[in-house]
Amino acid sequence: MILGKCPYCDDGEIEVRDKEVRGKKVKLFACSNAHWVSEDGEFFELRTDATCGFRIWQNALAKYGKWLHYKEVRELLSDGEIEVELTSKKYGKKIKYNKYITLDAEYGVSVLWN
Repeated sequence: MILGKCPYCDDGEIEVRDKEVRGKKVKLFACSNAHWVSEDGEFFELRTDATCGFRIWQNALAKYGKWLHYKEVRELLSDGEIEVELTSKKYGKKIKYNKYITLDAEYGVSVLWN
């Protein structure tokens, strides 16, 4: 499934790849020019024939209680930033709040903290 054009290379498209990390199935939204290799199933490295390394892990915001969905990744690729609902477990309570996330070449996505 193709979600959109890669924001960091000319001819790449962001496609959905199924991966398993620590026994959990996770989607990897990666550029079609990014080719990954893993020896242990947890640490993924770019192969030498890869021309782009852009990727977004579905669980990139898991520590904030958020897993990214196809629709959100499509919006992020077209608009550059989107608003998402995150969760904090501060003082033993779940607190929901909205923040904007943006594309990041190194980490895939970044939260914009005011």
